[in-house]
Amino acid sequence: MAGWHVRDFTPDDLEAVVRLDAESGTTDAPAVFGLSDVVAALHALHPCVVAVADGHLVGAAVGRVEGDRAWVLRICLHPAWRNLGMGTELLSALEHRMQGAGVRTLATVLPPDETGATALRNAGFRPREGLTYFEKAQAVTAQDVVLLASLGALVPPSGLWRRLAGMSAEKRLIERRLVLPLTHPELAAQHGVEPPQAVVLFGPPGTGKSTFAQAVAGRLGWPFMELFPSRLALEGGLAGGLSRRFGEVEQLDHVLVFIDEVEEVAGLRSEADPAFVGVVNELLKSIVRFRDRDGRLLVCATNNVAALDPAFLRHGRFDYVLPIGPPDHEARCALWSSYLARAGAEVDVAALADASDGFTPADIAQAARTVAQATFELTMDTGRRARPTTEDYLATTRRTRPTVTDEMAVEFADHTVRFGRT
Repeated sequence: MAGWHVRDFTPDDLEAVVRLDAESGTTDAPAVFGLSDVVAALHALHPCVVAVADGHLVGAAVGRVEGDRAWVLRICLHPAWRNLGMGTELLSALEHRMQGAGVRTLATVLPPDETGATALRNAGFRPREGLTYFEKAQAVTAQDVVLLASLGALVPPSGLWRRLAGMSAEKRLIERRLVLPLTHPELAAQHGVEPPQAVVLFGPPGTGKSTFAQAVAGRLGWPFMELFPSRLALEGGLAGGLSRRFGEVEQLDHVLVFIDEVEEVAGLRSEADPAFVGVVNELLKSIVRFRDRDGRLLVCATNNVAALDPAFLRHGRFDYVLPIGPPDHEARCALWSSYLARAGAEVDVAALADASDGFTPADIAQAARTVAQATFELTMDTGRRARPTTEDYLATTRRTRPTVTDEMAVEFADHTVRFGRT
């Protein structure tokens, strides 16, 4: 007689299965299917069988059905009951129940020599050679979803970075200083590089600072949460609102927090009233707490970096102070090309880039929208497909006032030298 009997899992077995899972492993390699996957399958009443000996649960096989394919999530065996045929019997019983659910293919993935590998072979499972297992961990857990909703946070699409046309110099700088260390922290640590935790983006309005922040969050797969000082001020005062919001952020394992026009809460204290001094002090304390844990990035944006309190920009609070300026000729060509492709227009891109010197990405987007709307209306009026010409775009560009004046461009260049930390 085998000394054990196999039966279906019942909810009363859950604690014993979890305990057995901790005792069962034979390798240090992490399981492909985590314990949370196992528990979720058990709660959802997916097929599972257990082996019981002398009233004690000593083995378990947990499955999950997905259409006509099913996965063996876990094979657990008490160390004293290995190599006795229990694993093979558990798999046979689990397979029988899977067949009853219409499963045609039964599969699993586990490290070599892990508990159950021998039982799988004995039960007729065959390893597939020449395959590489790929996975991508998500930074947002199921528990985070409710909290993110309450905070008004979201995870931007990963493709947002690719859709940022032009601005290649800024993209390269942000890619290398922010994205690479945060996506490869182990390799960065080997080179003595500490992943950034707080940065300032500065430059004229309309240059895409907030879009860059969202795109970085999308690249990282992290939630993006913007703090609005005007809203926080309604929550019992701005200083208190900042403290509470940063306290809530501490519940998240990963997050990119964005504060636009940060000079509203981090301006020069020497020129501020006592209440505003308290706001700046609270923000400085919040940044220190924010930096206590990895997996977070604070991005502050300002149109006027010179207006910030010197203590705010001190080393140890912000890792980088990065300039985001107006697009150069090459970037303007890329920006125009992206809009022209959508409009199906064949025009002189270089001429448009020359004519839009000093334009921000927002300015170019506005000019392109204006031409697109006029062309659309002409098509509707005439009943014939109208296509914009180079002159249409040039005429609209001449009527569009650039955001960045000559004085602003000179000031930005000066601020880049005085405050930039790249």
